[in-house]
Formats: sequence, C-alpha cells, structure tokens
Amino acid sequence: MDYYFVAGKKMDDVISGYRTLTGKAPVMPSWAMGYWQSRERYKTQDELLGAVSEYRKRNIPIDNIVLDWSYWPEKEWGSHKFDLKRFPDAKAMIDSVHKQNSHIMISVWPKFYDTTENFKEFEKKGWMYMLAVKDSVRDWIGKGYVGSFYDAYSKDARKLFWKQMHDNIYTKGMDAWWMDASEPDILSNSSIEYRKKLMHPNALGSSNKYFNAYALMNAEAIYNGQRSVDSNKRVFLLTRSGFAGLQRYSTATWSGDIGTRWEDMKSQISAGLNFAMSGIPFWTMDIGGFCVEKRYENGQNEFDKTGNENADLKEWRELNLRWFQFGSFCPLFRSHGQFPYREIYNIAPETHPVYKSLVYYDELRYKLMPYIYSLNGMAHFNDYTLMRSLVMDYAADKNTFSIGDQFLFGPSIMVCPVYTYQARKRDVYFPAGVKWYDFYTGKTIEGGKKISVEAPLERVPLFVPAGSILPVGPVLQYAAEKKADDIEIKVYAGKDGQFSLYEDEGINYNYEKGNYSTIAFEYKDAENKLIIGQRVGAFEGMLYNRIFRIKLVGKSGSEVKVIQYNGSKTEVKL
Repeated sequence: MDYYFVAGKKMDDVISGYRTLTGKAPVMPSWAMGYWQSRERYKTQDELLGAVSEYRKRNIPIDNIVLDWSYWPEKEWGSHKFDLKRFPDAKAMIDSVHKQNSHIMISVWPKFYDTTENFKEFEKKGWMYMLAVKDSVRDWIGKGYVGSFYDAYSKDARKLFWKQMHDNIYTKGMDAWWMDASEPDILSNSSIEYRKKLMHPNALGSSNKYFNAYALMNAEAIYNGQRSVDSNKRVFLLTRSGFAGLQRYSTATWSGDIGTRWEDMKSQISAGLNFAMSGIPFWTMDIGGFCVEKRYENGQNEFDKTGNENADLKEWRELNLRWFQFGSFCPLFRSHGQFPYREIYNIAPETHPVYKSLVYYDELRYKLMPYIYSLNGMAHFNDYTLMRSLVMDYAADKNTFSIGDQFLFGPSIMVCPVYTYQARKRDVYFPAGVKWYDFYTGKTIEGGKKISVEAPLERVPLFVPAGSILPVGPVLQYAAEKKADDIEIKVYAGKDGQFSLYEDEGINYNYEKGNYSTIAFEYKDAENKLIIGQRVGAFEGMLYNRIFRIKLVGKSGSEVKVIQYNGSKTEVKL
C-alpha cells in the first residue's frame, strides 16, 4: 500500500494538495446551485410535471426535478426504457420541464435484469458480474427478478454503459444523472465476503484489491461519455458512494437512505463537514430523511381525512422545516424521501408558518446566488471547500476543534441548525478574534464565547463575521431567470475584508478556455472604504454595466451607496 502525506499551512492548502493528486473539481452548472425537488417516487409523467407546474404556479423557486427509480416496466430493470403506460412520452415530459425553466435528473443504476437486451450485450462481451445470476439472487421487486451489475472497471464496458444511456435517455434531452446503488449494491445487506465474490473477477483483477472504487469508475463512464458527445453542456452526477478523486468527474455524493429522526438530522451536520474535509466539495442529503417513521405516515393520513393538525404531523412539519433551513446552506439544496411527500406545498398549507418559512429559505438561497455561484467557482479555481468546519477558518481558537453542529457556508455565513423538537433557543459558540453580526438584525456579538441565542420556529440562527463582503441579489424563480445586474453588496464593519465575484456562462465549459470574469472587492475598515477592482476576464453574455448597492453594516449613519459599475476600478467611501 502506498501512502501520501499532504502538508499545508492551512486546511485549504491540504485539500488543494489532495485535489492536485486526485483531480480538480469542475465548476458545477448554475442550476445545480438552486433548489431540487424529489420524492420516492414520481410514479407517472403527470405526477412529475404536476410538481413542476405547482411550484411555478405558486412562485416558489425551483431549478431541478428528479425522476427516481422504477420508471421502467417492472420486468425490464436496466433496459433504460420508460414504461409507456405511466410515461407515454418521455421526450415530451422532458421538453415540458424545460419549457417551465427547470431541469430534470434521472436515476440510473448499473444494474440489469438477465432478460434485458442490455444485459445480454454486456454478457456477450464478458462485462457482467455473473455470480448473482448463477446463484439466482433475486431483488425486492414484485416476485423478485434475477440480474446483476456490469463491470465498471472495464474501459470498454464503461463506454457501452454510456452508449446505452445515451441512446435511450440522453437523446431525449436529459440534464443530469443520479447514479444510485454505486457501491455496487448487487445484494443489499449481504456480507462483505459475499459482496466481494459477487463482483469477482473484474477487468483489473481481484475484487479484494479493487472494491471500493466502483463508484469512481461508474462516474467516469458518464462524465467522459457525455463530454464525448456534447462538450458544451456541463455534466452533473449524483452518486450514493464515492472514492478518492470523485470530484474530477463533476460528481456529488449524498449520504444515502437516512432515517427521519431528530438525531438523524443532527448527525448530518457533522457528516457533511467530515465529507467536505475529505476533499470532495459537493455533498447533499435527503432533507427530511428518507426512511420515514410510521407515526409520521399515520399523522399525514389522519390529516388527509380530518384536516386537523395532529401531534405527529405537527412534529413532522417542524422536523422538515428545521432540516430544510439547514439544507438551504449546504453545497447542494435537495429535498427527497418517502411518503409523506416532500414538496413544500405538501408539507404544510400556505397560511401555515412552516410553509412561509420554507418559502423564505428557498427564496434566500436564490438571493444569495451571486455569493453561492462565486463559491462554486472558487471550488474549481482555488480548490475551495463550500461547507466548512469552524476550525478551517478559526484554527487559532482551540474551542472550534470539536464543534460539529455549527458550520460556515463559505467565508461569510455561520449556520447554526436547530435539531431538537420545539427548541426555540440553542447554544452557539462564536469563534474568537472577530466580531459577529446577527444575519437578520445586525446586532453584534464579540467572539470567544458561547451564548444561548434565539431560534424561533421560522428562523435558523445565522451569523456573519466582521470583514465579510456578501453579495445579495433579487429573488429568482430559477438560477438563470435574469442576470445579476442589480446587486446589494453588504459590507460588515470591524475588520478588513475581501471577496471575489465570479461569473461565467453557467451551463457550458467555456470557462476552461478562460471565458469567465472576476470582480475583486476589498474593504478597508479604518478608512471606511470599499475598493471595487477592475473586472478581469470576459465571456459571452457578460454584463458590461450594472448597479452595485453598497450597504455598510455596523457603523451608524452609513447610507446605501448606489454605484454604476462599468468594469473599471472604483473606490467608494462608506
């Protein structure tokens, strides 16, 4: 076994070294930074289109709808074909999603029933793990069907996997891929020993040696496959399992089929932080949890009959809200799970405080899009980590070393999720050496202490460190709705600060050719001055003239300064 030691003066340096070894993270498509709606599962074409339409009708922002598994005929897993009884015209469905200014992601497994033509094509070439077929391993669908997974360690098998996906799905206009069961999960809950036998041998040799890297190879199949046929459309993959280097294939990972208890929500905070510190920048989870407690199902069913908010439904709504508040500040913002349904309008009626708060944080995500997309650019160009343990930025304060229930979303927002039922306060530690601002009120707190802060149902505690420069845009219904021609630049007094606004075309790979722009902001606290640097770079469709509304937070008497910016260096006295 070979070991690599990566050294650095800061944790970001270490992660940069890791990506030097394993590959840089591409810039994710702009729409992927918005809100994704999913459920297990949209069973028909009309159900899926109805969800997108309802979001648009209610003016609730959304950028991606997800079609989970079993859209194929029951006996044809791996055929990549749609069940025409439930999805009579997949291309028309996808076109309709696009006309509503949304994107669509589809679940594809590296799994094939042995009766499908796709299976036989792999089998003929020797690219299928055959022990599961030999042992008549049956899955959980209907009476149970026999099948297995393809050998992703074979270069040619990967090409065939992509070709089958391309011919049956991509040509219909699909935008993104959800690569499920990528462990590979040939037989759920089987022993490690049997799992290794099920995927032995592979094209590289023994499954004892090549076992955990399956998800990486499967991701390579899609990334290089799509780029080979459409080099100007950014690839996006979500996979359940990962391996070192996953980030180079424009791939994110989610934390799997987690439960729906409060402790499950709490554990996701530290899970996300640990995952991010492993060097892969894009992580997500099932907001609300996947596997639902029966009492929450019963609570929803009772409400559907009576219209009365029972105790279990009340808790379910609060759990989803608190989880949603947390999730809106994760690298990817995605709701998914079993019944009860996870659409905002299905969680609570529009007059309910839970509904109003869900919409508030969805809208806030989009208002922060100039900030979030800049972090996305930093993940590529600077090897940055979006979801940050406090110790990454405040290593001088030893009290931050073991905090696993607060985090930084980029440099400027400290998120303090509430993960206890009916809690309306929570203890927050404020790292030393800097003054902190309440995101909502502007009230200041000195760092270096832990205090109990207010956490009303409708709000998650958020704090901004002095010296932050936070760009805030308008509410959007989708990420590409309009260009950011009028942005509020919030400057938090008390410390010098810097931020770089990154922009590109949002959907293609022209940034790899240098087609992007940056605008540097520098705040000098002692002089009450903001320096807006000369715009560097250019791309097609770029804004040459725009408005910046500069708001200094933390010093009395400061007025909003409206700046007409044309790309030239500008100094603003605040």
